[in-house]
Amino acid sequence: MENHLNGKTLVITGAGGGFGRLVSQKCAALGANVVASDVDEAAAQETAAGIVADGGAAIAVRADVTNRAEMASLATAALDQYGAIDVMVNNAGVMPLAFHADHAEAAAAWDRCIDINFKGVLNGIAAVHDAMITQGRGHVVNLSSIYGNSPVAGAGVYGATKAAVNFLSESLRQESQGRIKVTTIKPTGVPGTALGEGIVNQGALVGILGANAGSFFEKIGEVFGENPPDDLTNIDDIRYFALDPTLLADQIVYAINQPWGVSISEITIRAAGDSYMI
Repeated sequence: MENHLNGKTLVITGAGGGFGRLVSQKCAALGANVVASDVDEAAAQETAAGIVADGGAAIAVRADVTNRAEMASLATAALDQYGAIDVMVNNAGVMPLAFHADHAEAAAAWDRCIDINFKGVLNGIAAVHDAMITQGRGHVVNLSSIYGNSPVAGAGVYGATKAAVNFLSESLRQESQGRIKVTTIKPTGVPGTALGEGIVNQGALVGILGANAGSFFEKIGEVFGENPPDDLTNIDDIRYFALDPTLLADQIVYAINQPWGVSISEITIRAAGDSYMI
C-alpha cells in the first residue's frame, strides 16, 4: 500500500499504552511526526522515547482530555513543534460496564466515563478544529465501539458515551466536508488490552453476548489458558476468536493511511469468530 503518512503530524490521546501506543509506533514507522499525549506523563514519554530510539520523530505532551485548556495547549505544542496538525486521534477511553442497579458502586466510574469518552472527544475536536480549517485540511479519528450501535443491558452509560461519539463524528463530517475528514472506529471486544480492567460488574458483559455468553466464557478461558487451541488463536483461521490489539491498531492505521481525497468514514473491526451480538 502506498504510504500517505510520511511527513504528516499526528496527535494521539491515550498514547501511553494500549491502542494509543501501538498506533503511535506504527504511524511513526511510516514517517509520521507523532505527538504522544497521555494523562500519565511518564507513559507518554516512554512511548515517544521508544519511537525516537527507533529513528522516528515524536514528542510527549501531558494532557488530560477532560480539561479543555490542557487540550488546547496540546494542540499548541504540536503546532509549535511541527507546524501543522494533520491527524487527531481521539483514542483515550474507559469502559465501566455496570447495570443500573450498580449505580451506587458505579457512580464515580460513570462520571469519569462521561468526562473521558464524551467530553474528552469533544475537547479533542475543539482543540484542533481551527488549526485544521486554517490549514485547509485535516483528519479527525474518533474511537467509538460496537456498544454505541444499540443499547444493551449492562452498558447503559458506556454505550451512551460511544453513541455520543458517533453523533459528534457524523456532525463534524457534515459541517466540514472538503476540509476535515472524519473516521469513526468501532472495535468489538479486544480482551488483550487493559480496557476490561475498568469493568465494574463482570456480569454486565452478558448484554453484548446474549445467548453466546456461555460459549464466550468457555472460549475465552481456552484462549488465555495454558494450551490455547490453534483454531481460536490463529489469525488465518475463520474461527479466530479474540482480536489481538496489534491487529486493531493495524486497521486504525489503514484508515489513517489514505490519500487526502479518500475518507474511510466508519470502520468496524472484529475477530471473524467473536461472540459479540451487536
